Order: sequence, then C-alpha cells, then structure tokens
Amino acid sequence: MKTYFEQAREIPVFGEYDVIVAGSGPAGFGAAYAAAKAGAKTLIIEQGSSIGGISTSGLMSHWVGTADSKVYREVLEREKSDNAAFYEDPYNLRFIDNERLKSVYLEMLDEVGAEILFYTFVADVIKEGESVKGVIVQNKSGRQAIYSKVVIDCTGDGDVAFMAGAEYVLGRETDGKMQPATLMFKVAGVDTERAVYLGSFESTYETEKGELQALAKKHLPAPAGHVLLMQNPTPNVVTVNMTNAIDVNGTDAKSITDAEILCRKQMSAIEKFLREFVPGYENCYIVTSASLIGVRETRHFVGKYTITKDDIYTARQFSDWAVRGAYFNFDVHSITGSGLDETGIQHKFEQKDTYTIPYGCLVPKTVKGLLLAGRCISGTHMAHSNYRAMPICLAMGEAAGYAAALSAARGITPDELPVEDIQKLLV
Repeated sequence: MKTYFEQAREIPVFGEYDVIVAGSGPAGFGAAYAAAKAGAKTLIIEQGSSIGGISTSGLMSHWVGTADSKVYREVLEREKSDNAAFYEDPYNLRFIDNERLKSVYLEMLDEVGAEILFYTFVADVIKEGESVKGVIVQNKSGRQAIYSKVVIDCTGDGDVAFMAGAEYVLGRETDGKMQPATLMFKVAGVDTERAVYLGSFESTYETEKGELQALAKKHLPAPAGHVLLMQNPTPNVVTVNMTNAIDVNGTDAKSITDAEILCRKQMSAIEKFLREFVPGYENCYIVTSASLIGVRETRHFVGKYTITKDDIYTARQFSDWAVRGAYFNFDVHSITGSGLDETGIQHKFEQKDTYTIPYGCLVPKTVKGLLLAGRCISGTHMAHSNYRAMPICLAMGEAAGYAAALSAARGITPDELPVEDIQKLLV
C-alpha cells in the first residue's frame, strides 16, 4: 500500500474533562447521563447531528429486549408523554417515536449538565503508557485534543479501544464473519386497519398469493428476502426492516459505503413488493429513510471477563454484575443471506429468566483509563447477538458512566474501582 508521511504538528486543546463518552447511541447516552448525574464533568462526542444512534438516526422501530435500568425506564416514560395514546398498551410502550426520542435525550443530558459535541470524529487517542488520557478529534474546527480522566467507548465498533491498542476479535470466532447490515426506512399511505405486521423472521402470514416470507425470498433481490414490518406512532406509517447487506465490515469505510448503496438500491424493490403482495400496503410509498445504517457486529474486545452464550442461556447471576435484569433472544441474522441464521433463536428461545453482565466485560484487559459499553464489550459472537439489544446497551452505558465518574473523582482507573460502589448507584 502506498503511504504518506504526515508531519507532526501542534494542535489546540479543546478542553479537559472528568469523563469523555465517544459515541451517542443508547449506550453512549446512558453513559453520559449517568456520569454527569454523578457529578463528573462530562463530554459526549458524536459524529452525527443527534443523540441516539440507531434508536433515532437509524430509525429503529422499537426497543427489543430489556434490562433493569433506571435510566432506560426514565427514557421510556418521557418518550411516551407527548404521544400517550399510542403507548396505552403495555407492549406498545416500547415502540419508538424517533423524533420525540431525539428531544428526550437532549432534555435529559441538559438537565444533568452533560456537554455535547456534534459533527465530530474521534481520530486518535492520547495515551501515556498503558493508560488512555483523552482523545484527538477532527471536525469543522480542525484537529483538537481533549483530555479526560476516563474515556468510555460507546462507538459500537470500539474505535477508541482499537486506537488504544486493546485486544479484540473481529466477528465470529471461527471465521471472522459478521452479521449483516440494514438501512431502515418508513412507508406512508398504509391502511393500518388492514395492514400486516411481521415482527420476527419466524413470523409468517398466508395471503391469496402465498405466504409472505416465502414470497419475499422469491421476489426480492438477494441478499434481501424477508419481511419485517413494525407499527409506528405516526398514523398510516410503518417502519420497514427489510434491506440487507451481507459480507460487510463496519470498520472499513469502503465496505460500509458499498452496504449503504446496496441497501438503498433494494428500497424501491421492497416498496414494489409491499404494494403487490402485502395486505394494507397497496398504496404505500417511501416517506423517509435512516441517516445511519445499522451495523450489527464488528469488534468484540477482550475484557477482564468474556460473557458467553452459556452464561446467558443459564441466566447466570454474577455477584460482580454491572447490568442485571437483561433479557433477549439469540438474534443472529443470516451471515450468508436473508432471514434468521441457523444459529439464531427467536420465538423458540426457551430460556425465560433474566441474566447479568459482569463489570469485567466493560473493562479492557490490557488498557487502563478506558471503559466499554454497547455491542463492543467483551463477549462471544453468540452472546453478542443477545446483549446488543438497545435496552441492554443503555444499561451498560449507565453502569460505565457511574464507574467512570467514581473513578475520576477518586483518581483511580476503572479497573481499580470496587464493583459494589457502582452497584449502589444502580440499585
């Protein structure tokens, strides 16, 4: 590969903080909110223009899975306040009004005094020995340094941890393959009284023209080929989770660009399919699409503990928990095509008890001054298909935020913090 030598240069310092949170998805929001609420001077850095990641910019339709998190419950309660009619049913409580949620996140962060920096990428880390001391960012103002006592990596892909040299596994342990990416979109003009909603790959629906999942495999361009349609708080609008890009590496700019283009090319074919085959969608049309593609899996970092499929399936209760009350299924999207992977379990998921995630999964094994929250924590490919659910990620962020604030206040690194002190704030 041809290279270019970039000369060293002096860059300005944007500021100094107790806690920096990189990435503002549900995990990043939870981390920044908890850290600031605990009294830490906190900055959250986001490459886009809104807080929430996939839950807002990604147009995710609903909160799947759950976790015992005070912050998550507060978000749900506030989100429904302006649209109470849609949330009267307990199940519908967890559908997302993406635009309302953007405001909820901002309101909550403002209340605890967390600072926000949009349109900003983390370009590098500031490191002294084994310890992260801050980040280098790039934005419209140029290149800047930002110092902190603790950094929380909530980028999803673990970009900060990667730059810091933390050990990781990319994708599935056996071959490095990763779950596919999806670009969500919404269609309007739906007759919602007749509309069909299919909420999982294992959901089926018979029509005069055939069963919908089978029709999708036959008529949609591969690797698209499944039907996932979700209710939306806006009248006559339905959220569509049907684009599909396989063999995507979300840590590679060219790969993720190709995935975005592919998914956008599939949208018109999906719109046509809905009109022709799905009851209630005869006059539907695309009204909006996500500004952030949904990348499900990339780096799994090696932490003090690695949570496994068995830990989740046996509902293991760790004494050193950082997240408790976690629950979801093994949502493995097909690695090679559309639909559910052969290793995935949705409706047939038999384990009904909640599990815990130990604090060690949030603490990188070889790098100090850094915490992980979200889908990049220390876990196996199969475990990740469960804990990547947004409520669980938000709960991870909440725990990491409290841990970072306590560590910063005491002048210690997160790996030195007694987990009992974090648990007192979470209970």
